[in-house]
Amino acid sequence: MTGYTPPIEDMRFLLSDVLDFEGRIVTLPGWEELSADFAIDIADAAGRFAADRLAPLNLSGDSQGAKLKDGSVTTPEGFAQAYHDFVAAGWGGLSGSLDYGGQGLPRVLQILLDEMLSSANLSFGLFPGLTRGAAEALAHHGAADLKDAWLPGLITGESCGAMALTEASAGTDLGLLRTRAEPVDDGSYRITGTKIFISSGDQDFGNNIIHLVLARLPDAPEGVKGISLFLVPKTLPGGERNSLSVGSLEHKMGIHAQPTCVMNYDDATGWIIGEPGRGLNAMFTMMNAERLFVGIQGLGIAEAAQQKAAAYAKERLQGRSSNGAHGPVPIIEHADVRKMLLQGRAFVDAARALAIWTAMQMDIADRHPDPAAQAEASAMVALLTPVVKAAYTDMGFETAVTSQQVFGGHGYVHEWGMEQFVRDARITQIYEGTNGVQAMDLVGRKLPMEGGNLAHRFFAVIADDLDRVAHIASTASLAPRVSEALAVLKRVTDQLVGHGNDVDALGAAATDYLRLFALVSFGWMWIRMAEATEGQDNPLANRKRHVARFFVERILPQAKALATAIEAGPDALMIMEADLF
Repeated sequence: MTGYTPPIEDMRFLLSDVLDFEGRIVTLPGWEELSADFAIDIADAAGRFAADRLAPLNLSGDSQGAKLKDGSVTTPEGFAQAYHDFVAAGWGGLSGSLDYGGQGLPRVLQILLDEMLSSANLSFGLFPGLTRGAAEALAHHGAADLKDAWLPGLITGESCGAMALTEASAGTDLGLLRTRAEPVDDGSYRITGTKIFISSGDQDFGNNIIHLVLARLPDAPEGVKGISLFLVPKTLPGGERNSLSVGSLEHKMGIHAQPTCVMNYDDATGWIIGEPGRGLNAMFTMMNAERLFVGIQGLGIAEAAQQKAAAYAKERLQGRSSNGAHGPVPIIEHADVRKMLLQGRAFVDAARALAIWTAMQMDIADRHPDPAAQAEASAMVALLTPVVKAAYTDMGFETAVTSQQVFGGHGYVHEWGMEQFVRDARITQIYEGTNGVQAMDLVGRKLPMEGGNLAHRFFAVIADDLDRVAHIASTASLAPRVSEALAVLKRVTDQLVGHGNDVDALGAAATDYLRLFALVSFGWMWIRMAEATEGQDNPLANRKRHVARFFVERILPQAKALATAIEAGPDALMIMEADLF
């Protein structure tokens, strides 16, 4: 059975030939010593760890699952040692602040690491992913003494992080939560309540676990403005166990190796992060980071599933070739199988490119010496966050399903690993804000920013690239089609901005619009990749040109159908009485 192969050459191509890592990132203050070759060396080492240490634990971890016995959680065999080795190798602190023990490397490298962790072992990757999100929330909103006490462990990964938002009656609508926080004379708080769906809520790694918990102070008003955020560690500074416990583990469709906990806080000691009543503001720092991370999970699953499907299709003999040759041929000779494989590759390569471009914007927002450039990069990240989260996980799941389909009946059998990809990928469309919520964030919050000007500035970046490559041989036949799709996207965007606060009109359009936005963005990335192959004759360049053509001719035409559906308006959705459903 084919193992996971880190896509290092594809990453090298993007950093060196397509997205100008050295011109855009190495020029930022503090990173002048870096280079594209150094970045690829880091990615290569990370890929070897993912492939050699984590991928072999994926199937067995799914079979064994996380367990709860006598109040203690155990992870599958090999997970605890793999985590300790991961931290010892420095991977936990790759992009973390130098001030607290991290390596201070670009977010671009973090994105590449996250993809490979997700390809190799999605359940494992959640431990460092959530930890990094907790560190970012604390770094941005915590008081100095709180950061000094807890950030070093979170930055390096010596401590783990967990995000405790959801309650049985408060999911997306966090204003309904009831967990309480009572102030104590020494400046701490007593946290009491129950949270559900808490990924990485507990484990057996032997380290501390820092819970970020949303709760209400005694005088807090109802609704979201009454919520505060608290740091609640499993182990207190003196070494004693805090009064929090795992009530049960959720029985889930996938990510079986990841302990998803019902957490009970019984007068647990905690400290407030940020200002009282501003908990959601602090928590969204973590949630936005996690939404990008979850999008990369969808990409990682798709890459791993597509790799296995392509390898299987080259080996599996079945049917006759189109030229009528006798005897069975590899199923990759059949048009329908090729279409499934090309759909996956068309998504994965473009999504990786757009993810790196987005990560570069994050790095520019953090380090660029010009405040205006920082602000513009930060705005682009805000615009793209719901797109990355929702489109990558929707299309990642679709890629897992079509890759499973390539295997036929074998894809339905556990030992091949394909049905696990499908089950694991499914959660990425749900947690950290369902994809419908992401789509509403895009049309209801992000598009109206600056009266729609932010989206149009992003479109202008795409248009400039399309104009530049219009006469290059490798893109001359492709760029006009992407330009047509971009024009459709611009038209629909203006219509949605014109709807103002019409909830039904925006809600009816949201998911179709997000997909349309993603398809045009992917078309842009395919044009940039095709441009970079100009004058090259090697397997990677030839593959990029072929897949670029497939995307533009066979996938991008969906843009017109999506626009037609959006422009039909909400009536067909809203006119039917609820009792008729």
